[in-house]
This record gives sequence, structure tokens and C-alpha cells, in this order.
Amino acid sequence: MTLPHGPMRPTLGEPPQTGPLPDPAAVDPAVLATLLARHGWVRRGGPSARYGRWTPPEGTDPGVSLLVPAGDGFDDAVDLLTDAVTALARSASPSARAILLALAVPGDELQWHRDLAAPHGTTAPGAAPWDDTERLRHAARAMLAAGAKAGRTRAAYFGARLDTWAGDFLDRVLVVTGGSGLTAYTPAPEGRAAVTTLVRALEALRDAVDYRRVSGGGEAFENAVQSGVSRELVESVQELVRGATAGRFTVAWSAAAGTPGGFGDRRIAVEFSPGDLPALGEAADLLERIEPAVAVTLVGLVVRLKRADPAGPGSVRLRVLGGAEVDEVKVRLPDPAYRTAVEAHLAGTPVRISGRLERRGGFRRLVRPTGPEPCGLEEAERERLLKTLGEGRGE
Repeated sequence: MTLPHGPMRPTLGEPPQTGPLPDPAAVDPAVLATLLARHGWVRRGGPSARYGRWTPPEGTDPGVSLLVPAGDGFDDAVDLLTDAVTALARSASPSARAILLALAVPGDELQWHRDLAAPHGTTAPGAAPWDDTERLRHAARAMLAAGAKAGRTRAAYFGARLDTWAGDFLDRVLVVTGGSGLTAYTPAPEGRAAVTTLVRALEALRDAVDYRRVSGGGEAFENAVQSGVSRELVESVQELVRGATAGRFTVAWSAAAGTPGGFGDRRIAVEFSPGDLPALGEAADLLERIEPAVAVTLVGLVVRLKRADPAGPGSVRLRVLGGAEVDEVKVRLPDPAYRTAVEAHLAGTPVRISGRLERRGGFRRLVRPTGPEPCGLEEAERERLLKTLGEGRGE
């Protein structure tokens, strides 16, 4: 049995990368014991000061047992851990792979599940079709991105803002699939801000939906923004639930990093159902509506120019280098300002321009512009910015 290794952007439908088993010498016996207990393995006794014998959940792999030392200070600890890792690799228990993954890629374990209705004329749920798997993948990815953005700052609607930040976080997440669910391992403790914010935001959204369904008021959604709720998070929950009988999100904190402050020993599990969809739809509309346009003064490189009339106004696309947390913006300029943008583009010179980022279109459009004005930069800084531009365009 081989394991995925290294950071992977959350994707489905691609064969996972493979790598060696966890190094037994690097395995903490206490972490292994915690993971075994978490996945239903049973400790069968043995001298508690020396080792414990663990067997898989009843009926999953009869005859298999692991001898796990109580600590790494014993002479035979590495040998016992080597045998335990090898036995897990050969085990037919469904939990064995998850335990090995948690050992090889230490991090918080996030899971998403969609409960599907049984096919017509049957009593058992059917296999998830491909489009349902895709929906689960998209929902999980959008939810992680929303958590990463809210972990950086709060907003009712982000649009394209902080896309790069969220993408960097997703690049460090390992995703595996199995059965009707999806599991993501997020880096811990360095990725904890995104995950803890996501948990609190989902719990606040659950409370706000319940309040809306009971009271008829939507003010709880606006209040929940301070807990990390955003339009993007609401849309990810809609995607998780739509077409299913229920959608669930659970978290198991990294056994190596421990439980983050403020969460105690409580189980992290949040569930939504199709009955929540009307309230979620109202929340999504409200959260976009209350997010104001943003006044900015940004520096950017002109990367695209377009106009129909040689003497009329034209549209310009800027690669943002600073002043706004978006990658690119579009702006419509009158003739004199458009000519300035053309000259800056031909010279490879950044420009400074002020205006308001409109929420419509995801904060990708600058309206009521003032400028642009060419920016004088040191040669070294100019080269660095041009290199950044090339990397952003995949060159």
C-alpha cells in the first residue's frame, strides 16, 4: 500500500501521487494510539506501562492486531512501530489507510459527506454518480477557500478579493476520496486560522438559519459575518446540500498538534438539509447586498487595452501590484486617460489609479476612476514586478 505525499491542490478525478509509508522512527506512539482510538480500534490490554495491543473495529479485519509501545523510549519501540505500520499497510480495515495518511501527513482532518436518496424502488442508498462527486469536490473547495479568506479578514462578500491567498492555502491541502465522502488534511498548526474560522463560521451559519426559520428575521446572517460567514461560504453550503437529503461537515483535530484553544473536547460536526436552502438563498442575496464598494488607490501594470473608436473611450485591464487584494481589475477610461494607459503599456511602466471597486462582478471592476498616472520605479523593483507579472500569467 502506498500513500499520497506532498501538497496537492484539492482535485478529484486525478490519480493520487504515491510515496513511501510513514517512517516508523518518526511516528509518535501516543499519536498512533490516539488515531487508532479515533477510528474505532480497540485496545485489548497488555502491560499499560510498556505497550498496548490494538485490534480493528469488529468485523473489519479479523485476526489483525498491532502492538503499540507506550512511548518511544523503549529499546524495541522502533521495531514495534515498524511492525504496526506494516500491518496497517496490509490491513483490509477501511480505517487503516486513513490512519496511515494522518501519520504521513500530520494535519487537521476535515470531512464532507452528502447523504443521497435511495434509488427508486430500493431501500438502500445508491452509488454516488460522477456529477455528485464533482459537486462534493466543488463544495469542499469553495468552503475551504471561504474559510481561508475569512481567516485573513471578515467580509460579507469577497468576490475575487484574496483569491491568491486562498489559492496558496489550497495548495497546501491534501485531499483523498472514498465512499460517499471527501477528506482533506489541512496543515496544522500553521493552517489553523483558516480551519478554526471555518468551523466557527459554519456553526454561526447553522444558528442563523435556525433563527431565520423560527423568527422570519434575517438579521442573524448579517451578525454572523463577524464569525466568518460570507456569501461564498453560504454558496458552498448550498452546493453541499443541493440534490442530497443532508450534507455534513466534521473535523478531527490533528493528534500531533492537539486541539486548538477554545474548542475543548467537543465533537465538531455541522449538518444542513434541503429544508435550509430557502434561508440560505436569502442569506446569499443579503450578504452580497450589504457589502459596500471599496475606495482604493492601486498600482498596476496595463496588460490589455481595447476600444472601438480610435478617438473614444476604451477598456483597460490592469494586473494589480498593490493597493487592492485582487489580481486584476477592469476600468473604462476616457480618451486622454486611455492614451496614458497605452503609453504606460508600451513602456512597461506601472500606473497609479484611484476609484471604487464595485461588488458587482466580484470586485473586478474599478468605477469613477481618477488617473492613471505613470509610476516611477527603481530598475530593480521594476524588474521584480515584471517577473511577478510573468509568473502570474504562467510564462
